[in-house]
Amino acid sequence: MKKRLLAIVMSMLLVGTMLTACAKDEKEDNQGTEQPAEATKAPVAEATQAPVETAEPVTLTVWESTSGPDEFIKQAGTAFTAQYPNITIEYVNVELGDSTSQIALDGPAGVGPDLFAAPHDKLGELVSGGHVLATTNADTVKGQVLGACSTALTYDGTMYGYPVSAETYALFYNKALIAEDKVPTTWEGVVEFAKTFNAANSGKYGFMMDVANGYYTIIFTTSDDNRLFGPNGNDTTNTNINSEASIKGMEFFKGLRGILDVPSADLTTSICDAAFSSGNVAMFITGLWNVTNFETAGVDFGVAPLPSLPGNDTPVASFSGTRSMFVSAYSENPEEAALFGEFLLTEEMQKLRFELTGSLPSINITVDSPYIGGFLQQLDYAFPMPSIPQMGAFWDAMNAASANIWDGADIKTELDACNSTILGQ
Repeated sequence: MKKRLLAIVMSMLLVGTMLTACAKDEKEDNQGTEQPAEATKAPVAEATQAPVETAEPVTLTVWESTSGPDEFIKQAGTAFTAQYPNITIEYVNVELGDSTSQIALDGPAGVGPDLFAAPHDKLGELVSGGHVLATTNADTVKGQVLGACSTALTYDGTMYGYPVSAETYALFYNKALIAEDKVPTTWEGVVEFAKTFNAANSGKYGFMMDVANGYYTIIFTTSDDNRLFGPNGNDTTNTNINSEASIKGMEFFKGLRGILDVPSADLTTSICDAAFSSGNVAMFITGLWNVTNFETAGVDFGVAPLPSLPGNDTPVASFSGTRSMFVSAYSENPEEAALFGEFLLTEEMQKLRFELTGSLPSINITVDSPYIGGFLQQLDYAFPMPSIPQMGAFWDAMNAASANIWDGADIKTELDACNSTILGQ
């Protein structure tokens, strides 16, 4: 039986968390993105009551990735169990990119997790499939986290999950190859610098990026507030990926071949990472996840917002992502799972996650890093990846279109085909 006294204690704890967290209202979020709603409506999984500690032993199974997030869950689990001795956290490795498909199989079979990590753009698929529960204490959670995170996890007016980190990408620059005050603020400036740099430095490049990755190439389609699936990210009839603004932007993208004359197959993320790590690239687009790698490689680098597109005077709009822990709709311990989800949003846990993974906190706290400023500036111009189910078809379609355009294919033909594939036409 749930204990009334402990329920009161938990209520006091949640209030204390609100007071210590730096609250940020969704209306203050300056990314200009409304709450995404979807095309395919599904019944909203009923939220559990406010989580309370139980007297009986409970083991929560949590799916997460390796290389940092795993250690975070393990250490957070130890701290959580110290506070709630009857609840044990069991970490199981399921990578972020596999969790959405695996929960659809393991959940109904009764062998799934209580919580699992997934990117917010999978939210529509998860909700439509009935795999996740709505956020418990949603108003409290929204008050704790960044507006971008709560917006990203809101689907058809309901919030799902507990955002453990935020992300976007920015322009890394090697200080040995380009001075901080010379870093271009426009894409025309990038081209101008790279032409001169390439001519004077055989075997090195003034600029590099993964040109076959829609996560990055989407930036060239965002001029004049052109946004994937419309301004609210929920237009299931028009992707805008083949709009006039997108075509014009991808023409500029294709023109970058003049300063980076390398086939798309030889510009994968791993190849580009290695090139910047080895000191052969002056400027490179990547994210906070690479900071530790580049520091270990001995690169003296800085981070700046992305350059502006022709005709624009602000950094180009990038995708922003929110990594969330979702409570499984199949969990036999949803109250305790929600309690652990909220625990991961406390200041102590968010600082721990930053130390272990280098990812941007999902709450408004200060962390010790010389690179955070560049990402936070870029985050001001980022927009959440749409979370409608159609987003699932975007990646392969946009990756292929980007690679083909880079390698010489007709832009309109590729973007029209991309649009059709995403919409299932």
